[in-house]
Amino acid sequence: MAVGTVLVTGGTGYIGSFTALALLQNDYNVVIVDNLYNSSKVAVDRIELICGRRPAFYEVDVTDEAGLDKVFAENPDIDSVIHFAALKAVGESGEIPLEYYRVNVGGSIALLRSMARHNVRNIVFSSSATVYGDATRFPNMIPIPEHCPIGPTNTYGRTKTMIETVITDHIEAQRNNNKKAGKPYEQWNGALLRYFNPCGSHPSGIMGEDPQGVPFNLLPLLGQVATGEREKLLVYGDDYPSRDGTAIRDYIHVLDLADGHIAALNYLREHKPGVRSWNLGSGRGSTVFEMIKAFSHVVGRDLKYEVIERRQGDVLDLTADPALANKELGWKTKLTLEDACADLWRWVNNNPKGYRQDPPAALLEAVKAKKA
Repeated sequence: MAVGTVLVTGGTGYIGSFTALALLQNDYNVVIVDNLYNSSKVAVDRIELICGRRPAFYEVDVTDEAGLDKVFAENPDIDSVIHFAALKAVGESGEIPLEYYRVNVGGSIALLRSMARHNVRNIVFSSSATVYGDATRFPNMIPIPEHCPIGPTNTYGRTKTMIETVITDHIEAQRNNNKKAGKPYEQWNGALLRYFNPCGSHPSGIMGEDPQGVPFNLLPLLGQVATGEREKLLVYGDDYPSRDGTAIRDYIHVLDLADGHIAALNYLREHKPGVRSWNLGSGRGSTVFEMIKAFSHVVGRDLKYEVIERRQGDVLDLTADPALANKELGWKTKLTLEDACADLWRWVNNNPKGYRQDPPAALLEAVKAKKA
């Protein structure tokens, strides 16, 4: 008997696919919608290979309200949504801002309207630590707590901030309107999950991040340097006031992050709190140079990099204070930076073409043996 049925938007993407896997492993049914702009449908096959259950899949764009209506109509058991679908490159967002607002904000509004029409009342939103902007501008805000003032420094962060506001206004209005009408209102809930830098792959080596174009995250870029696909890593600035001059980020293994989404969804279903924000992070800050060193250690050789000027909108330190999620959700990270580096190397070393190749037979056999 399924616990519930969850629609996962952007569910073939990196974090979305790992969350879909975790949902299935926690006895939820899963319906994925994704337009495959920056992901591969093969992720659905890998999910099934690992857990023995296959999510339903629809190739639908999150801005397509009629398409979303069709998915909800065909799957009336959907009772919650985890919303990942978005454009996500900080640098690109400053170059094509209208497209980011159209897809990220417009897509979220289309989703919420469709959810409301089909009486789907719980939403877990994939927000970002970028909503905080430069938290070092305030005293005692590193590591960053949820009460840190919001102040994004780039278009991508501003779209996430705007979506948080839209979700909050929508859920609060639904609760207030139902309360005034003397109807049940507690079933309208939202979780805003602000997270830091997801990394790592599945320990089986058959599922990981497979960006269709140039990756924007540090570890996948390092992975490409390690496999020879990329000559060197570009380090954006070494003149930050950090211990080695490079920016500090909080890296979180994607398996821990997926578990955080399950914990947040379960909290909404059980406690019906209205709208809540939680940071998902490790609370440990690592510099870019420390990450290069850690991944080079796993690979077994030094990886080439070049320092260039800072990137517009980047900030010194994005380290989470995850105490609230630890306390309220009973969630905390279990896996280390070293785990993430080892898992990523297993993925890129065995699958240099990502999902555009079959995984090595030995890895597949190991997965099948584990399920048997």
